[in-house]
Amino acid sequence: MDFSIASILLVDGLTNGAIYALLGLATVLVFAVTRIIFIPQGEFVTYGALTLAILQTGKVPGTIWLLLMLAGLAAMAEAWHTWKRYKLPAKALLSGLKVLVAPVVVSLVTLWAAPQQFSLFVQALLSVGIVTCFGPLVYRLAYQSLADATPLVLLIVSVGVHFALTGLGLLFFGAEGFRNPPFWDARFSLGAVNLSGQAVIIGLASLALIVMLWLFFERTLYGKALRATAVNRLGARLMGISSQTAGQLTLAMAALIGALSGLLIGPTTTVFYDSGFLIGLKGFVAAVIGGLASYPVAALGALMVGIIEAFGSFWASAFKEVIVFTLILPVLFWRSLKTGHSDEDH
Repeated sequence: MDFSIASILLVDGLTNGAIYALLGLATVLVFAVTRIIFIPQGEFVTYGALTLAILQTGKVPGTIWLLLMLAGLAAMAEAWHTWKRYKLPAKALLSGLKVLVAPVVVSLVTLWAAPQQFSLFVQALLSVGIVTCFGPLVYRLAYQSLADATPLVLLIVSVGVHFALTGLGLLFFGAEGFRNPPFWDARFSLGAVNLSGQAVIIGLASLALIVMLWLFFERTLYGKALRATAVNRLGARLMGISSQTAGQLTLAMAALIGALSGLLIGPTTTVFYDSGFLIGLKGFVAAVIGGLASYPVAALGALMVGIIEAFGSFWASAFKEVIVFTLILPVLFWRSLKTGHSDEDH
């Protein structure tokens, strides 16, 4: 291996690491606020990339029908919950309609816009809007009634949600893989390294999103409410912060990050209906390096995962996944020695 090859591998590793950083941050965010180890984070990546791919063909993506189905189920669940609590039909109906507003509006806009063959940027916005709507619905249907359950129960539910979303992805997208067009097809020569415009887009978009997340948590009321929920769930409830609203907002942000990651990674690799699991798992490795608590350490861990994956694919391509996932073992061992053990409920 000479310097030019090492430079190319380093650029590839940093590019992939930027994507893993976003997924790692989303995993840390979800766990900090809801105590959910969110295994289906990778499915949001897949749904974002494949939704854009279907829109590129001028067809209506299957995620629209899945979104409407989940919205209907969530609306009925919310209406029934409100009815049992207040015994007021009008209030129950209104609560159900509130759940339907965003998914129905996004679906109607997409049904109109899909055959119009708008620009790639408009189709990307539609894809992000569709997938983002999945977050609160998934939380409402799968997690909200179990919000006070132990992390182990929530993990088991996450595994079930992962398999459900993967199977539904096969149903609505098919087994064929798709590769999206790049958002910027320029090429830059930096000595022996050829840097693609898409790699620049990935780096800048990841950095911008991380900065926006920092500003959201530091400067906005909703961000501070999520931080309060992450620090002390009971204390946040006593201060009037709804844990249900915090959970839905957190899953919406995770879905948004996943959708954007799918759009960024779609032009660099062929995405299949089940590709999200491995991609999300690498983000999870980064989150574990950060102890499922530290955003900066998770981001640095993601860059390390991307670099090790790139160099591992050069030296032993057949074992690159094994090399990456083996990283988690010494980290878990070190944290096991450093951190005292406690009961699961605590």
